[in-house]
Amino acid sequence: MTDLSPISAVAEQPSNPDISAITALCKAAGDPLRMQILKVLQQNAYGVLELCQVFDIRQSAMSHHLKILANAGLVATRREGTTIFYRRNPRNTDVDLQALQQVLFNTVDDARLDLVLAEHLTQINSERASASVAFFNRNVARFEQNQDLIASWADYGDSVEGFLDSSLVANGTAIEVGPGYGQFLGKLASRFDQVVALDNAREMLDQCESRATQQGLSNIQFILGDTAMAQSQGLKADCLSLNMVLHHNPTPADIIADCASLLNKDGVLLITDLCAHDQEWVRDTCGDLWLGFEPEELTRWANMAGLVEGNSLYLTQRNGFRIQLRQFSAGSTAR
Repeated sequence: MTDLSPISAVAEQPSNPDISAITALCKAAGDPLRMQILKVLQQNAYGVLELCQVFDIRQSAMSHHLKILANAGLVATRREGTTIFYRRNPRNTDVDLQALQQVLFNTVDDARLDLVLAEHLTQINSERASASVAFFNRNVARFEQNQDLIASWADYGDSVEGFLDSSLVANGTAIEVGPGYGQFLGKLASRFDQVVALDNAREMLDQCESRATQQGLSNIQFILGDTAMAQSQGLKADCLSLNMVLHHNPTPADIIADCASLLNKDGVLLITDLCAHDQEWVRDTCGDLWLGFEPEELTRWANMAGLVEGNSLYLTQRNGFRIQLRQFSAGSTAR
């Protein structure tokens, strides 16, 4: 958390903020429900109907509150197809208000979310996750074909493997979350003493294990579960890979936080994912929950989890999609 008091934060501003802008921001934040909305949007984005479900209020009322927050620069919108997602605006467009806004967000982050709201939020995230798992279990035979529509491993796999080689600090244990058909497991198995393949879709994991067996990979443990379960089992890794996983996950910031806690000291988290795009068809065809991510989103989530940004590499695919390869290090923050 930024160690910055409200007085010093505002005092460091080089110019004189507009009083009306300050008033609008304070008015937007000066409502208990809107403060709870800012808490809910701390690390994730939600649509209006989802927020209505969380707060159990009418759509018109929720839209009213979101408009006030947006006008004050506290939330930002992102259209994905026909759905508009709301998330907290990490940096107010009014430069004079950025320090004040950050102090507000820091204070909100320290507050507790109402238990009823937390339960509603968990239900929505569980519904998102269940839909994703069901998609992969239904489409296990088409996984590679679907992936090739966006980014074929043959097109970017060499870059990922080279990225791994340049990122290694230790070679004890590696964990790959969502290994797919196991295209990356061969490389991991050759570089690490022990590899864990972690997947929450049974059909996908079985297919992955079968292919690994055919390749004679003997130092891989296949575990059905997610990163939260891995934490409960006390798993630790020197390297953790999220290869084209986050855009299928309902709570990407939470997954990154989980991964940070799974890393040993000086461990490395490698993220390969899509940059933000507008190809809505991937939702139905490939089971994507998010249309990629802006690079600064991944950086912000990683920093919030205590990770330090390292190298980055960006690849443009023939079909116009862009892939980002990102390295984040635990350093002395490993828990």
